Amino acid sequence: MSTEYAEPGRGGTVVAGPWTPTVEPADTVEVAEPAPVAAGEVLPAARPAPLPARTRIADPIRLPAWVTSRTVARATARHSARVAGRVAVRSTWRAPEAVARGSWRAGRFWWSWVNAEDLAVELRDADSGKLGKDVFVVRDHRKVRWYITGSALGGTGIAEAIGAVMAGEWVPALSGVVAISAAGIAGRRRRAAGAPLVAGIERETKADLAPAHLNDAFRAAGLLRGADSSLVLRAPIVRDRLDRGWETLIDLPRGGGKTAADAIGKLPTIAAELSVDEIQLVMRRVRAHEGGHGRRLSLWIADDDPYIGKPTPSLLIDVERFDFWKAVPFGQDARGNRIDILLLWQSAFFGGLPRRGKTFSMRLLVAAAVLDPWTQLWLADGKGGADFRAVAQVAHRYVSGADPDDLEAFEAMLDALISEMSRRFALLASLPSSVCPEGKLTPQIMRRYNLPLIPFVIDELQEYFEAVEEEKDRQRIIGKLARVARRGPAAGIMPVYASQRPDAKSVPTKLREIVTYRYSTQVTDKTSSDMVLGDGKAKAGADASILSEEHKGVGVLVTGPASFVTVKADLLDNPEFEVICQRGRALRLAEGTLTGQACGDIGAAATQTGYTIPQIIGDVMEAFGQRSRMWTEDLLPALVNIDEDTYGEWDSTKLAAELDDAGVVRTMKQVKINGENRAGWLLRDIEGAIPPEVLAARPVEGAPSTPPAG
Repeated sequence: MSTEYAEPGRGGTVVAGPWTPTVEPADTVEVAEPAPVAAGEVLPAARPAPLPARTRIADPIRLPAWVTSRTVARATARHSARVAGRVAVRSTWRAPEAVARGSWRAGRFWWSWVNAEDLAVELRDADSGKLGKDVFVVRDHRKVRWYITGSALGGTGIAEAIGAVMAGEWVPALSGVVAISAAGIAGRRRRAAGAPLVAGIERETKADLAPAHLNDAFRAAGLLRGADSSLVLRAPIVRDRLDRGWETLIDLPRGGGKTAADAIGKLPTIAAELSVDEIQLVMRRVRAHEGGHGRRLSLWIADDDPYIGKPTPSLLIDVERFDFWKAVPFGQDARGNRIDILLLWQSAFFGGLPRRGKTFSMRLLVAAAVLDPWTQLWLADGKGGADFRAVAQVAHRYVSGADPDDLEAFEAMLDALISEMSRRFALLASLPSSVCPEGKLTPQIMRRYNLPLIPFVIDELQEYFEAVEEEKDRQRIIGKLARVARRGPAAGIMPVYASQRPDAKSVPTKLREIVTYRYSTQVTDKTSSDMVLGDGKAKAGADASILSEEHKGVGVLVTGPASFVTVKADLLDNPEFEVICQRGRALRLAEGTLTGQACGDIGAAATQTGYTIPQIIGDVMEAFGQRSRMWTEDLLPALVNIDEDTYGEWDSTKLAAELDDAGVVRTMKQVKINGENRAGWLLRDIEGAIPPEVLAARPVEGAPSTPPAG
């Protein structure tokens, strides 16, 4: 039977017929035709035909990458021209100095030779040992050397004159060039062992990178056995298309028992042997669909740290409207390739040390959700800072802080979300297969039945865990979060969690192991990296501990069991995020999809009417959060948490004076909370300082523009 095949991993041509290995002519084995067998005759014991001594599989001819790729050819030529130009410029700049130094060295040598002291020889009689008739014989070498010098100069001058008359004036010019070149060579600075030929070039070009160095590096990492074992170079070492580093494709040798995963786990050792930092070396396994196998690796070595430099502004800044059903622009990898995150049907976890850009990176996903009016944002900020303050004007549910009242509101939000998830699954199960063929939410079902996508975002998750006193209460909250992460994505609910303390208490295993996307900025060690990215990820190469303090906004993104990439996230600062939130509110008002707490957001209503709420009023209202009354002793620390520079030295007297100046009329000085009266404030008194027209501008929660089908 005729079959079609393509030799795996080699880009072979598809041919018809059964596949057989190519056999060398010298190894061909002739097998005699068997003799006919009569009926009933006993067959002799079968003897297998001898195998050929060696076989080989034909490997197609591979042309260099700069021949087959115009982009690589241009990059290689451009880089070579730049290096040659730098060598020429530096050589020209140093040539006069070298010629002068060489001339001085030659003159000094000639003078010491010409003025050498005369040699005196004492002669004795060979038989008697007594002095001979001539006690000293003086050989006047000085005169001889002066004669030699004069003869050489005179002969050279005569030869130059004869050459100019007979051959042309180029003869003296050529002699001058030769003399100057000789002086320049003699005047070269002596380089120390291992020093670059031209200062500043070796670090930029990695000119010493060669197959032999790759072999030495992999051998030092224990990936090659013996001195005779070597890597198989599947592509030449060439410049990449952006001229930012060198790239190649290699295979680990057969018979060594080492895989591409083993090599990736040895990345720090290989980088050290190649004299680069770990962050400059990118090693990636080439999978089968790319023509690879378990021993094939793609290597890219950057000239410098690819993550240092000015961050790229987020592409969402200039987007008027975004479709959250599509991938969110997130950042760039080391080679400048765009990295997008499709959060649909997924969940995500962000972790890392404080002030490394974790929240800014996560906020890119939130900004994309804000720009889609058919998303319903549920957000809890355990820290209660300014990073997500602007989201209150678009969020369906928003909790800021981790005080007891905030914790109660947070768990109530979890319960409401689980109820919404159950309602959605019941609705999807009741739909016919013609409408809901996969049992999942679709854009059509979303609009027809008013089921917007729900990004469920929690920043500083550890604050809520630490606020819970009883372990059973903590486990109850973890169970609810895990339930949402496990079942929510199929119903259009996409949880995104973040914590700045990557330990077992802040990142429970029960929750971490069911999250699909994980992103970690710098952490202290490999154990902390595995806490965020998953057990064993650091050994497999996904190690956030190799990042340094300079890598703000840079993190390791794990997108699957064996897929990860180091990403420099785009930059979206607070003012730009506030503008995006205002744009998102306007989109929801136009679509009729503004719901929940955002409808009662006074700050957004004030912006619409052109009124500016005094800072003290806005900060106090933010500190209140979900509460209607608050003791002064709790209000002051909450204000310090919002803005320590402004409220760090305030006391109850200062607070009362500032609120009075802002127009707050205090109806009572004592408020009762849980049956206990203390000095405090009422939210209605704070809101009373805002003009009535601003309060009236708050929209009433309405239905979407497209009503659900009956």
